[in-house]
Amino acid sequence: MGLITGLLTLPLAPVRGVAWVAEQVKQHAEQQYYDPALIQRQIADVDDAYAAGCLSDSERDRLHEDLLNRLFESQRRRRGEEM
Repeated sequence: MGLITGLLTLPLAPVRGVAWVAEQVKQHAEQQYYDPALIQRQIADVDDAYAAGCLSDSERDRLHEDLLNRLFESQRRRRGEEM
């Protein structure tokens, strides 16, 4: 970025800063959401809640399906990063 361009776009610096922070927050949230270890712990928590009688069969199945979909998406994303 040249000096003139830098001076002309200086009023937009706060907007660029906010956009950068928002992107960092999004990336961190996605890393946590698709963390395989966290998903596996959540699956174990669902199994424990089911064993304790806190969940019905249909609730457990729905939660397992959601968590497995996240786990598969996590694996797909990791394969995409490796390529």
